Amino acid sequence: MNSYPGFLKPSIKMALGLALSMFIVIAGYLMLVSAKPQPPIKVGVLHALTGTMATSEKPLVQMLQLAVEQLNQQGGLLGRSLELVIVDTESDADIAAQQAEKLIVDDQVSVVFGCWTSACRKAVKPVFEQHNHLLFYPVQYEGLEASNHIFYTGSSPNQQIVPGARWAMQQFGTRVLLVGSDYVFPRIANMILADMISANQGEIVAEFYKPLGNQAFDLLIEQIQLLKPDVILNTLNGDSNHAFFNGLVASGLQDIPVMSFSVAEPELQAWGGGRLTQHYGVWGFFQSLSDPLTQDLVANYQQRFGENLPVSDPMIASYLGVQLWARAVAYEQSANPRQVNNVYLQSLSMPAPGSKVVVERTNRHLWRQLRIGHVQPDGQYQQVYVTDHLIRPTPWPTYRTRYDWEQARARLGL
Repeated sequence: MNSYPGFLKPSIKMALGLALSMFIVIAGYLMLVSAKPQPPIKVGVLHALTGTMATSEKPLVQMLQLAVEQLNQQGGLLGRSLELVIVDTESDADIAAQQAEKLIVDDQVSVVFGCWTSACRKAVKPVFEQHNHLLFYPVQYEGLEASNHIFYTGSSPNQQIVPGARWAMQQFGTRVLLVGSDYVFPRIANMILADMISANQGEIVAEFYKPLGNQAFDLLIEQIQLLKPDVILNTLNGDSNHAFFNGLVASGLQDIPVMSFSVAEPELQAWGGGRLTQHYGVWGFFQSLSDPLTQDLVANYQQRFGENLPVSDPMIASYLGVQLWARAVAYEQSANPRQVNNVYLQSLSMPAPGSKVVVERTNRHLWRQLRIGHVQPDGQYQQVYVTDHLIRPTPWPTYRTRYDWEQARARLGL
């Protein structure tokens, strides 16, 4: 027996028809929405394209471009392409902080890769902390820092400057001259080196600083001629190195041992560091390594940007930063910087050019090998020493307490 009154039957049919029509419209809309390409994931790049640091930092931008292009060729991340947003710090720390704010607030990037100098990194650090965002920093540095919003893919002091200086003193002698740019990295690095040199019965014969970009080295060269140090430990950054190398060569001092801590293959090529016959560098990677990952990445980079362009440790550290970030995004199924940031509370590792890398979960640095290279006339490093193991990163050198380092840094106003 039909329970519906006869006059309702047309209404029920109409309602069912309307519901079916609405279902078809909604289903079609959902299909269109699902088929519509998702917006790209924006990736910020914060580097100097002009000014005294441009020679060092432009190659890092190129390597970041290559890393993102490779990810896009593999389908991007989360079904979305990656879009680089590149800004110029103009080699100025204050401008870097302004540009970091722009990338995060205006451009809505999901992550930022950038900075070279510690002055730049320290200027942008509070910006990333304020916005609960994430920066990947690719360069060796002076330590005394571990932020929950910065991932450090370069070397810490115990992975570079300390063992590099110790090796130089063992090879050349204990009378050391320190020269550096006048900002936080060289000042703190030389404070660390002073402790190490004293502990190894060495002597600092002189300590000199030059403003970033300074080209006047005549007086310093005269002092080197007068003091005749056994070895020079060089923490100059930027194109001041060019003037320094020119001065050494012009004065016939090209045979004096120099250990440079911020001069990689691109800088050697640009500034003629290969003219110094006893010039050494300390990094975790050299382009001259023969392992397949190194050779493949160098070949891909040179095919993309120029067959004679060199590849350096900071460039590799930039590339590894993108790879580690991409793994975290895939793991979390999200590009949200707060969510991605949580992944680094776990230990991650991955193969890398030269050797594998391992994330130290307690301080967001990488376990890395130490390599010392002798500069060749062609601007490449010939490896003369390498550790047979990965070195655990310790941003605060252990021969002072963390409190002591903080007090010493405060006394320097850094």
